[in-house]
Order: sequence, then structure tokens, then C-alpha cells
Amino acid sequence: MFAVLLGVGALVIGSPGPATATPPDPYLDQLAEAAHTPALSWENCSDGFFCTWAQVPLDYHRTEDAQIELAVIKLPATDPDRRIGTLFVNFGGPGPSGVDRLRERARWPWLFSEELRARFDLVSWDPRSVSRSAATSCFPSPDEQSEYFATFPGTPTDAGDEPEFFARSADIAARCGEHAGPILAHASTANTARDLELLRRAVGDDALTYHGISYGTQLGAVYANMFPGRVRAMAFDGSMDFAGNVDGDLPLDTRQGVADAMAETFETFLRDCVAAGPRCAFAAGDPKLKWIALAGRARIAPIVVDGESLTYQQIVTAAGSLARPEFYPDLAVLLQKLFDASTGLPPALVPDAVFPEEPNDNRVEAFYSIQCADSTVPTDPAVYSRVAATEDLRVPWFGRTAVFNATPCAFWPATDADRYTGPWNRRTAAPILVLNSRFDPATPLHGAYAGAAQLADARVVVVEGAGHSTMYVASTCAERVKRDYLFTGDLPAEGVGCGIDRSPFD
Repeated sequence: MFAVLLGVGALVIGSPGPATATPPDPYLDQLAEAAHTPALSWENCSDGFFCTWAQVPLDYHRTEDAQIELAVIKLPATDPDRRIGTLFVNFGGPGPSGVDRLRERARWPWLFSEELRARFDLVSWDPRSVSRSAATSCFPSPDEQSEYFATFPGTPTDAGDEPEFFARSADIAARCGEHAGPILAHASTANTARDLELLRRAVGDDALTYHGISYGTQLGAVYANMFPGRVRAMAFDGSMDFAGNVDGDLPLDTRQGVADAMAETFETFLRDCVAAGPRCAFAAGDPKLKWIALAGRARIAPIVVDGESLTYQQIVTAAGSLARPEFYPDLAVLLQKLFDASTGLPPALVPDAVFPEEPNDNRVEAFYSIQCADSTVPTDPAVYSRVAATEDLRVPWFGRTAVFNATPCAFWPATDADRYTGPWNRRTAAPILVLNSRFDPATPLHGAYAGAAQLADARVVVVEGAGHSTMYVASTCAERVKRDYLFTGDLPAEGVGCGIDRSPFD
């Protein structure tokens, strides 16, 4: 359990990056400026980490009223004499715990090298509404939550499945409205950016050094425009179209181009599989034709493997689960097993890694509470049905997947008046580095370019691999580019790109 911790806070000295030729925009969010800086009492919480709570206002318009507590974790720099300051990390989602992810991933060498960890304290936190930090809770008990999501319908396969999906989406929204309490009206990324500013002040850094992954890039862009003069260095990894994330007439992932990105990444998976030959279980014959055959068979009826009946949509969801290349070999085994079962051949065993168990936490509710606070989406179910029909024809297999991911937002019972909608181009005190995989199924490269163009001063470095962000696509080159930038604040030269360390099937 994340205990309340008592202890002496470590002194953290910020190190500003080099001044840019043009002064930063003078804008400064006054709501955060008026809030008290939280006092942090760090205490050892095992394996070299230190933990604390940070108290921040629930409502930044009423800073003296209700407070919430944010769970915060730190891995101190290993070379205190050469320490630059604090590197704040948001691992994305939104929804997963930053505390848990830093514990799991702080020592992944392709993400945070020994050289990087020598110079920075790594700090992450559970953002407001997530896990330990005023968690959005939409159910009276964990058992009821588990039972509810165990029967929640998957992405509608066709128009006949849509009415039930809309009804259940409206139901989860209503449950959150009934049980979650006041956090729903204060869960926006703008308020999380204010929390981050208070955390920066609390650790004593003069300016923010930040690494945002996936949704963490949206948080970074919001912070950069609310506190442009407070940016020391910001590395965005698996980046987004920031304006498109908050406003648009289409469903959220459709306007971000996620269906096309999934299709392109799946094609890359198939090409890598062919190139790997016998190291890829799905390589024999023509993998693309085999996929077409098994998907067509699954549309007619579920395919039974190991006594489990897998529907067409479950199979497409598995095929589109391409964020982590380390699981591509397991996906290949699953696809071959499904192909064998659909043609009457004896199948192999399906690795458990293809369907990993998710911990019983509030990440689903937190995702909706944050995303629905931030983003406008269509509120008429007929729009989703119309777009789904079009996308299903335009992007075979994956088109519908991107239409329905945020459908509960169409029925969401709360709004956050503080949600950030721009501008996105306030000049920051330092330029921003953007890293993106060539084939990213969740944050497509064109979105990274669009988001970078919206910022006042940013540069994109492309990682020539498939998968979601350098958190999952190991690239020593990309880590070095990021590290050098975080040390100095200087962007790499125009045109710099990076390869990956290994093929998924090596």
C-alpha cells in the first residue's frame, strides 16, 4: 500500500537550458501561480525509490477549499555531484498509474540509460483521477467493477451490434456520474498541467525538464502553452495532433488517423514476419493471404482454439495490438493457431502474453474522466454508425476499431470548464524534441508532425521501426538523441533519424 510518508525532502537544484534567440511568451497561468506550493516529505519505499504525497487544490479557482493528494515517486540520480535536476515523466494513457510505471520501467536501459539516470532524479506521479490520486470510481465495489467490465461488449462488428454498445456506453457514463463525485468536473489535462507546475516548484527546479509518452505529449503541450517561460527541456515520445485531440466533428481516434496507423503497422508486422522466415510462426505460405482467409472465416462464425471461442472482433483486436514489438512473436503464434483452426489443421498453443491480464484498477474510468473532460466528440450515435460504415470499407479490419474507443464521452455527465483548447504556439523558453516511430499504431507519424507544427519550436526525429513510442521500440540511438537534448536543451540537427536495436523476430 502507498503509505503516508514522513521524512526530509531532498534539495533539488534546477538547471535551466540555454536561452533561445527569441524570448519566450510571457503568458503564465495565474490559477496555478496563486496556489500554494506543496511540501514534499520523501521516504524510502523500497528498491531505491522514494515516495511522497503532494497536496493540490481540487479546483484551482478555489485554491483554499477542497484539496486532493497526488501520489508521487522518485528514483534519485545515481551521480549526485553531476545531477542536473528532476526529469518528470508521464507514461501516457491516460489512465495507468505513473507510480507503478516508474517502478516497472525506470531501469529499462533503452528508455532511461545509466548516463541519463546519473544526471536526473526520475519522478512520476498518479495524475488526478488516476489510481491513488483522487481516483475516479464508478462502482460501489471492486467486485462490481470487475463483473461489469467482464461483460462489457467489444467494438461492434457490424451495425447490428451497435445499439447494445451505445446503451452500455451511456450506462458507464451514468454510473460515473452517480459514483465518481466532484473529480469529474476537474479532471482535465489543464488541471493536471497545473499540478505538474506545483510539483516542479515543490522539488525546487527553476524550470521543467519533462519526458511525455503518448498521452503524456498532450500533457506536455498543454503545460508548454500554459507555462511557456518555465520550460527547460521537453521530450515528446509517440506524439499527437494536439488540436485534433481536443476538438473535431469525428470520433476521437478516427480524426487522429489511428485506423490507418494500425493497418500500416500490421502490414509492417507481416513484412517483418516474412523476412524472419521460420523465426516467425506465421511466415509459412503468404501471411497476408492467410490473414484474409482467417479474418473472413471469423466473420462467418467464431473460431474455437483451446476450447475458447474467439470472435471476429476479438481476433481483429489481437491483430491490432501492435504497440509492443516484443509480443509480435506471440501474435504470430496466435495467428497461425487461428489459421490452422479455421482450416481444420491441429493448432499450437496460444502464449499467455497475447492476452495479458490487466490489474484490477481504475484505468478505464480514469481514461474516460480525463479524455471526456478534454475532448469534444459527436453526441449523436448515428454519427458513429455512419462513420463506422465508411471506415469499415475504407480501412479493412481496423476501420471500425478507431470509431468507438471514446463513445462514453458522447454521454458524459460532467464538463470541466478549465479544459485547454489552445493556443498551441506560445513560444517556449526552450525548443521541444519530438520522437515518433515510423509505424506507430496508436500515435501515427502524421499526427506527430501535425502536433510539432502547432508548437512554436519543435523538431521531429523519426525512429525507423514499428510499435508505440521508444518506450516499447528499443532504440539506443533515440535514447542518446533524447539524452543529449535533455542534458543541453539543444535539438539535434535537421534530418537526424534513428534505427532500432533489433527486429521483433530476432
